[in-house]
Amino acid sequence: MRQSKVRVLSECAMMLALSIALSFAVIYKMPLGGSVTLFSMLPVMLVSVRHGLKWGLPTAFIYSLFQFFTGLPDMIAWSLTPGMFVASMLLDYLVAFTVLGLAGLFRKKGAVGCLVGMVLACILRFFVHYLSGILLWVKYDEFIVFGETFFNRPKLYSFLYNGSFMLPETLMTIAAAALLFYVPQAKKLVFGGTDLADKKF
Repeated sequence: MRQSKVRVLSECAMMLALSIALSFAVIYKMPLGGSVTLFSMLPVMLVSVRHGLKWGLPTAFIYSLFQFFTGLPDMIAWSLTPGMFVASMLLDYLVAFTVLGLAGLFRKKGAVGCLVGMVLACILRFFVHYLSGILLWVKYDEFIVFGETFFNRPKLYSFLYNGSFMLPETLMTIAAAALLFYVPQAKKLVFGGTDLADKKF
């Protein structure tokens, strides 16, 4: 039992490190935060898919801390009020990235369940970013950057802004996951050594 926990813990650390490394492979970055990366969400979500929420959520939380400290220089540069700083830390980072650990919510339902769980996790991340845009950033000067189109339209602005990076990031992640789940050799790597190893998808 102890060896099994050590093995899973080591795997979580490796997948976390992989997500962190991939987060630096930025395809494009939005001017006011948010980016499309090279599958950086996938390894963290695979932890949840392979081992469940017990391991997935803590791994995703640690990943959220990394994201927070990476974004900290920008937050300091924005001269946020203490309340705004804490709220942004929670919504833009800690909650937004921790929900990726829910990807394994339907893992017992097979490959389709795993994909549904991953889509749900991505939607939840988008929703948290969306809420942040409406609740926190509406009073700041984001709208000016994009002209008059979104002035006094915080819901539309937040939806389009956050969707512009979350949609491609989600599509890429789910496409890559589908290949892993349905290509026989890849599927063995993904589910081997877990309670899903012998499950027929």
